[in-house]
Amino acid sequence: MAPPPIGSDFSLNGVVPPPERWRPASVLVPLVKHDRGVTVLLTQRTDDMPSHAGQIAFPGGRRQADDPDAVATALRETEEEVGLSRKFVDVVGSIDLYRTGTGYEITPVVGVVNPGFTLHADPREVADVFEVPLEHFLDEVNHRIDSRTWQGRERRYYAMPYGERYIWGATAGMLKNLHFILTAGT
Repeated sequence: MAPPPIGSDFSLNGVVPPPERWRPASVLVPLVKHDRGVTVLLTQRTDDMPSHAGQIAFPGGRRQADDPDAVATALRETEEEVGLSRKFVDVVGSIDLYRTGTGYEITPVVGVVNPGFTLHADPREVADVFEVPLEHFLDEVNHRIDSRTWQGRERRYYAMPYGERYIWGATAGMLKNLHFILTAGT
């Protein structure tokens, strides 16, 4: 069995100085139940976002002072970004924290999304909302390690493209951790 992935942007890039302080954030990893199987709901950020423009992400964001915990942050952000009401989400729990090179410590909160929901994406943040079969992320043939030069050095990261969608970076890293959890022992 493969060793568990290390949940951070640093796991594939050798020793680099991590940020001194981490800003807490949460995302919802929405597993949508359908008769045809389970899908993962993802968003594509708008091209004019100040950070991570156009990238594919889970709904989520920075923890606010009045959020009691990581679950509350993930559910609030999901409602704000895509209009998915928390009444349709059964929270399963959290997977490994994921630390980013930009100083965020992200808690990925896994939730099963029950049928009957409607979505209303916030056009200021979300260009598109779409679903990918969970099977795609569970098949290691779809896992890659890609690289780009960033700030004068090669940066390696996980990528899990799906059709025309390029799912990479922190989102793919969290999906890699989810893959490990769901396939351990198989």
